[in-house]
Amino acid sequence: MAGSEPAPITLSVEEAHVVYRPDLDRTNSLRDLVLGRRGPRSSEIRAVNGVSLEMRAGDLLGVIGSNGSGKSSLMRAIAGLIPLESGRIRARSIPTLLGVGAVLQPRLSGRRNIMIGGLALGLSKATVEEKFDEIVDFAGLRDFIDLPMRAYSSGMRARLLFSISTVVQPDLLLVDEALAVGDAAFKRRSQNRLQDMAEHAGTVIMVSHRLRIIRETCSRVIWLDKGMIRMDGDPDTVVADYEQFAESQDGPGTGP
Repeated sequence: MAGSEPAPITLSVEEAHVVYRPDLDRTNSLRDLVLGRRGPRSSEIRAVNGVSLEMRAGDLLGVIGSNGSGKSSLMRAIAGLIPLESGRIRARSIPTLLGVGAVLQPRLSGRRNIMIGGLALGLSKATVEEKFDEIVDFAGLRDFIDLPMRAYSSGMRARLLFSISTVVQPDLLLVDEALAVGDAAFKRRSQNRLQDMAEHAGTVIMVSHRLRIIRETCSRVIWLDKGMIRMDGDPDTVVADYEQFAESQDGPGTGP
């Protein structure tokens, strides 16, 4: 509506830097110590370099870039899973990184894991039971739900994980390559669910190498390169420029 107030800011990232310092020091033997020899010094990996961005309720942001460009590191920093070297991240609510995979048990059935995953998301037992059929049908696992998860294919596990994780609507959802699995019908259902979340005043950030999905799903795209935002804007424009760059670099395929 013309003249209406802008949607509230849900996420602010200000000059964020993420630095990894892998411990490259080898264990020194007694002989090394006597001879004064030491292992190599630790190195620094600057994964995110001064990223700043702002998001509002209803935004669905796509994040693209080559492997090692800092996409997953940025998501993990926003989720609070890794610390910033410098800068600041402020969110209106606690960001939810898609996934309850860490709590699921391969030896247990899909049915039991739905309950475990739902409880891990903070739902009550009664709410999980109420949403059980919705989760199973969305994942397309009705005929397999009582089998142990270790019998599932990787695609089946990923579909169940996505279905459990998105049964609630967080204010800020982070999705890292969750749409790279499943058949075309499941991918379409997943896209529709993410778009529905954004339309209902949620905020979604999605990392994916599937550029067609990014184009079709997102309202805005950022292109990360060497930990920095190289481009930020309309999905068609940003993706087209990234594809042209990737072709000129003869890099890995980006997929359809």
